[in-house]
Amino acid sequence: MNSSHYIHMLKNSTFPSLFGAPTSVPPQSHPFRSIYINNTPLSLPSPARLTPKPEGHSSTHLLLVSTHLRPATMACSSSALRTISSSSVKLARSSRSASGSPPKTLLPFNLSTPFLPKLAAASPSSSSQSLCSALPRRSFSCKSQAAPAGGDSAPGKVQELCIYEINERDRGSPAILKLSQKPVNSLGDLVPFSNKLYTGDLQKRVGITAGICILIQNKPEKKGDRYEAIFSFYFGDYGHIAVQGPYLTYEDTYLAVTGGSGIFEGATGQVKLQQLIFPFKLFYTFYLKGVKDLPAELLGKPVPPNPSVEPSPAARACEPNATIANFTD
Repeated sequence: MNSSHYIHMLKNSTFPSLFGAPTSVPPQSHPFRSIYINNTPLSLPSPARLTPKPEGHSSTHLLLVSTHLRPATMACSSSALRTISSSSVKLARSSRSASGSPPKTLLPFNLSTPFLPKLAAASPSSSSQSLCSALPRRSFSCKSQAAPAGGDSAPGKVQELCIYEINERDRGSPAILKLSQKPVNSLGDLVPFSNKLYTGDLQKRVGITAGICILIQNKPEKKGDRYEAIFSFYFGDYGHIAVQGPYLTYEDTYLAVTGGSGIFEGATGQVKLQQLIFPFKLFYTFYLKGVKDLPAELLGKPVPPNPSVEPSPAARACEPNATIANFTD
């Protein structure tokens, strides 16, 4: 809405086209605060004045200047003003210049914050937009779990973790599910498994592996198979590491670290899988990123991988000084 409202009233000081009913008007050029529509007062909180008919014009016109209208009045007058033709606007401008009277100073119409509740009652849709624009805006940031927090390892730092996986033939692993129903290993055969885990120096029992391998392709020329492996490494109270990727029974492979829990939360990187004796002994070297500094008891100097390696007797027996806290079994 403009800062002032001009209502041009034609036809001998009545308002049939604007308000749908004749409107009584006080004498010209007298200040007034109210006009009446069907015997109902229309209040104007600031003075308004009716200007006399300028000379040289055949029809009587009145110029009503108001700087503040109540919400209900503003809605009525706003809709009525849309029906006024551009010719009447020109008439008002020309009559002002012809009369030679000094231009009237129009006070600005400001929609301040205290006025917004009143405006909401008159026009909910428009006031809701005004309220939204008046509200303060706040921003927030979301920190990735993979980003190291204070006291964590430096961003981009890679930590190595060496682990032995040994099948001691006491867990019923692996189970071979011949879904292909073919005499040779074929696509779709499944191999669920779970084996024991030891630190790289073979001095402590840390947990187990748990997962499944899906046979993708039999490689008779290499005397082996290609699997897609999805499994986890469990480290007792420390949490677990999840991995996925190719498992080749005839050569070393790399799998992706897809996440973890506990101290391994937010872990990324990869792990190198070395087959020592299929499927009984494997050696893993993790290259971890995005995690806190690993505890010293997991980082003993690794025994060089070879088919003859064995865990220490204390670790195999799960003696208290040869296990991590609440190791997974």
